[in-house]
Amino acid sequence: MHLQFQDIVGGFAVGAIYGLVALALVLIFRSTGILNFAQGELATFTTFISWTIIVGLGVPYWLGFFATIAIAAAIGLIVYLAAILPVQKAPEFTVVMVTFGLFEVFNGLSSSIWNQNTRSFPTPFSGSPIRLFGAFISQSNFGIFVVSLVLMLALIGLFRFSKIGRGLRAAAQNPTAARLVGIRVNSMYALGWMLSSVVGAIAGMLVANVLFLNSAMMLNVLIFAFLAGILGGLTSPVGVVVGGIVVGVVDNIAGSITVIGSTLETPVVLSLIVLTLLIRPTGLFGKRVQRRV
Repeated sequence: MHLQFQDIVGGFAVGAIYGLVALALVLIFRSTGILNFAQGELATFTTFISWTIIVGLGVPYWLGFFATIAIAAAIGLIVYLAAILPVQKAPEFTVVMVTFGLFEVFNGLSSSIWNQNTRSFPTPFSGSPIRLFGAFISQSNFGIFVVSLVLMLALIGLFRFSKIGRGLRAAAQNPTAARLVGIRVNSMYALGWMLSSVVGAIAGMLVANVLFLNSAMMLNVLIFAFLAGILGGLTSPVGVVVGGIVVGVVDNIAGSITVIGSTLETPVVLSLIVLTLLIRPTGLFGKRVQRRV
């Protein structure tokens, strides 16, 4: 195998996609304490809505983009009120199973409304590839990478320096104590679902041009986003973006290694994650939890 810088650059681009979806997972996890297994299907559904607005109705891209963000926020709120709030006080396993149900619901809606045909999706990033230290990266992939960094910084600012962010963290860590100091816990949970839906919609609209839009578009992406979150630490926006890039680079490099007719992407990525968790069970950037006995 001859490792080229192009393999690393390509891995950064793919990893940015994983990191972007993982950011949406972080929002739900940090604000409610649960993993949303419907995140990818929800992103696909809102991307189909965006396709209908931009391509089907002929609305200018950026107008359709921000209209989709507003719709995604509303869908996130509806999902919380209709599906999550009724089981909010149930065991975490029950809530997680509800997200599996939502996975099937949104997958079924996407398939039935827009069928399973693959569609092309417009992109605001077009033109010649960008040359970077002798390697080339498409403007779409570069744009995804930049957006991932911007959203990461925005989430860091939200959780660390804003009153709303502190409320989200408090509601997730100790709902009872949060209520005692006047935090509206249910409102924080609803906001977390709305923000997560928005970030997922942004991810879907950006990657649809790279992956092509169909009802299964986000399935593999969601799996690798979970791996990125586990590697980087699901409590850290920085961690999941870094984890996504690491997974993307390792996956891209391992894909060029062939052993007995098979490539080694999945075994190598999973081995990396297992080794990391053996050393740091909370992930590269996850916070250690100390419990008093």
